[in-house]
Amino acid sequence: MWIRVLGSAAGGGFPQWNCACPNCAGVRAGTLTARTRTQASIAVSLDRTRWYLVNATPDVNGQLNALADDDPEGPVRRSPVEAVLLTDAELDHTAGLLSLREGTGIAVYTTAWIHRASAPILDVLAAYVPVERTELPAGRSVCLDLQSGLYCRAIPTGSTKRPKYADPQLPADEAAVVGYRFSRGPDRPAVVYLPCVPELTDPLVAELSDADCAFVDGTCWSDDELSRVGLSAKTSRSMGHAPVSGPGGTLARLAAVGAGRRLYTHLNNTNPLLVEDSAQRREVESAGIDIAYDGLEIELK
Repeated sequence: MWIRVLGSAAGGGFPQWNCACPNCAGVRAGTLTARTRTQASIAVSLDRTRWYLVNATPDVNGQLNALADDDPEGPVRRSPVEAVLLTDAELDHTAGLLSLREGTGIAVYTTAWIHRASAPILDVLAAYVPVERTELPAGRSVCLDLQSGLYCRAIPTGSTKRPKYADPQLPADEAAVVGYRFSRGPDRPAVVYLPCVPELTDPLVAELSDADCAFVDGTCWSDDELSRVGLSAKTSRSMGHAPVSGPGGTLARLAAVGAGRRLYTHLNNTNPLLVEDSAQRREVESAGIDIAYDGLEIELK
């Protein structure tokens, strides 16, 4: 199994176009040791030809160039994307679907609630190309591809966060934000992707514990990160993301997880983990945890 990190930043990417926080200003000026990043997404494949995307960000056009198949013997127009799986209905993770209208059709997999919440976007997309909407029951393993034997399971995170554009009459649901577990079968290597986690609970830790590779929400280093740089009074938790550090943070729990490889992803532009020589980065790496970056490819054998 191959996992390609298409993007590793939170909404807006890094640097964010309208932000002059120390991180964004520093990376633009070239004074920080930091990589630029697009918005968080991964692609999973068993053959490095047909890829399953987790989320379609506003950066999807550029991201998909990394997956392009330039075989001169192939058709002039072709897509490496077999399907898109949505972790939620937020614009950061769904707006890129509209760019996929240039193809011949697209399959979208997610929970019933996320399908209903993202209906306004999916309906617009369906006016241009056929959209196959497939429900993934939360907690149940489903075979995505009979040919290759790729399985996935939607993992509820417990968050009931809804996007602002969603129907306000849509009842709250604990499958409103999910992660995914991918494998070739029950006893084969598995990757778990949890980019949006309100709390690293015991059930989520159990999901990570036997994974060969685990990506976890690293949006903010501290709960008050945005206010520290003068951006907002919102806390990380109020936005649905458990902070990495501090009481109830994810670092201590993730450091104790026995996953084969552990990585933080979905980093906000204010996060000091973006700075490769920061004290916070050294603390995380000393705990055996990596920071995902755009273009990283991992092979699980």
